Amino acid sequence: MTLATAALCALSIGRTAEPELRIRTATILDGKGAVLRGKTIVVRGSRIAEVRDGGGAAEYDLSRATVMPGWIDTHVHINSHFDAAGRLASGRDESAGQAMLHAAGNAYATLMGGFTTVQSVGAAIDRDLRDAIDRGTVPGPRILTSLRQINDGSGDPAALRRLVRQMTADGADLVKIFATKSIRDGGGQSMSDAQIEAAISESKAAGRRTLVHAHAADGARAAILAGCTAIEHGTMLSDEVLDLMAQRGVYFDPNFLVLHNYLDNKPKFLGIGNYTEEGFAYMEKALPLLVDVVRRARARKVKIVLGTDAVAGAHGRNAEELVYRIVEGRETPMDAIVSGTSVAAESLGLGGRIGSIAPGREADLVAVEGDPLRDTGAFRRVVFVMKGGTVYKNVTAPGTPPR
Repeated sequence: MTLATAALCALSIGRTAEPELRIRTATILDGKGAVLRGKTIVVRGSRIAEVRDGGGAAEYDLSRATVMPGWIDTHVHINSHFDAAGRLASGRDESAGQAMLHAAGNAYATLMGGFTTVQSVGAAIDRDLRDAIDRGTVPGPRILTSLRQINDGSGDPAALRRLVRQMTADGADLVKIFATKSIRDGGGQSMSDAQIEAAISESKAAGRRTLVHAHAADGARAAILAGCTAIEHGTMLSDEVLDLMAQRGVYFDPNFLVLHNYLDNKPKFLGIGNYTEEGFAYMEKALPLLVDVVRRARARKVKIVLGTDAVAGAHGRNAEELVYRIVEGRETPMDAIVSGTSVAAESLGLGGRIGSIAPGREADLVAVEGDPLRDTGAFRRVVFVMKGGTVYKNVTAPGTPPR
């Protein structure tokens, strides 16, 4: 044996092959709108290596479930929680450690609910949680975070530019802007056009996407013209603004779950800040407006993503947004699923990595009992969750081989 051959043999022996596992499926909804039948998903390491025809030996048998890409929620507040008294926590009466425990618990519940990626907008605590999840220290969905929010009180245009640069230096993945007031305060434009333009243009210069809270048409229009990435809520968007969004490729994230969650948990919020009787009346009026704007947005081919604006009471229940989009918003089940997978991934700049089931994509998978194209209740019956090739949940039929 020559020295070169010996060296190659030693290198081969020392190299550890990536672990491979196979997942048998009967039905796959691939995240792009296609239905695949009778496939086996081959996972090597953290990625999908192959989606092959036929069955055969498999470490996991999901042939009694419907398999989809891991769901993506483009708008959460992962730190928001109720305190020991069952009221919205303000953070003033708890330690940093307690706050992190709540945030980590919310992240775990979200992952168990089938969401493998979320965008949290935003609190400073998100950064440490994001990094801990990335290291594998705690289980949770992949997190992108804005670290904080920019509003009309954040300063003049020059100050906003400095703030965006600081957020970027601090590790923010995106910039969150409040172009309008909360729906509980009527939703009118709050930031000036000059403030909106400064924050968005500086974000673009820093290579950061901009997520814009905007209920009213004027605030949304200013943000779209400035080059924002996505409009959140949009309960009062005009046809003109929706047309502008379609023309410029701006994503739209209407949120049903957050309004229902507030109304369902009213005693836990009422009397805190702008959670007043008047504010709750505004939220009730917003629901039919939301149904109408989603219908008009779809007709104009606006790119709609899935976001919940999940706050205290909603974490782990993020899939209810899919149900509301279908039952109240009159979305087709497939449109709702695609919004929460490939379109959401595209909006995050991660379309080549997550959001669909195909070779080369991250092995992020969720399986539900039943057929979500026929039964919206299936979204609530998550039986399997994999993120980056690691199985975090497996409650499939008895006899399923363990990994």
